[in-house]
Amino acid sequence: MKVTLPTPLIEYTDGKREVTASGNTLDDLLLDLDRRYPGIRFRMIDEQDQIRAHIKLFVNAELERSLKSPLTERDEVIIVAALSGG
Repeated sequence: MKVTLPTPLIEYTDGKREVTASGNTLDDLLLDLDRRYPGIRFRMIDEQDQIRAHIKLFVNAELERSLKSPLTERDEVIIVAALSGG
């Protein structure tokens, strides 16, 4: 399925903003992304397997809060990273 990445994560994908990955759940999808682009998952998921506070995951334009959310091959996933600083 199509995955759209925020600018801070495209360093892992050689500058590609859109990539493909597969999985039956959001967690499976992020694990597949990490297999393809090592290290990317840790930027989104913390040591307790929780979505980091500055990351939002959208499936078909709907905010998902659980990594167990089911996916189908027709879904589109958009990952958003909040900006911080001052």
